[in-house]
Order: sequence, then structure tokens, then C-alpha cells
Amino acid sequence: MRRAGRPWASRAGLARAASGARRTWPVILMAWERWQALPEADKERYRRQAREYAARGRSALEQSRSRRRGPRRPL
Repeated sequence: MRRAGRPWASRAGLARAASGARRTWPVILMAWERWQALPEADKERYRRQAREYAARGRSALEQSRSRRRGPRRPL
């Protein structure tokens, strides 16, 4: 039964979400344990890489947006 304004609250949807959570929990836990076991220098290296990748993604997105808009015309 779906309630108005809350389509995600169906029983089937909740069952699907619970099933997905049960499957992914061991993978997430293993990743967390591996992260905790890393030396601090490696953690910082991965953090720096993630920051650089995010900056590259933002600049690529900005370039894409500016190309789509084209030059501005005076009013």
C-alpha cells in the first residue's frame, strides 16, 4: 500500500532496500577495516588524490557548462 506523498514507503520498496543493505554490509565493513589498517601517510595520499580528482571534475564541469552557454550577448 502506498501512502500519498511517500511512495518510497511501500513494503516492496522497504524489502528491496533491506535486501540490498544485507548484501552490501559485509563489503562496506571490509572496506572500513582496510581503511583503518592503512598507515596515516597512505590515508593522506588517498585523501589528496580524491581532492585532486574532485577539482578536476569541477573544472571539467565548468568548462562543459561554459561551452554550452556560449558567449554572452549584450542586451
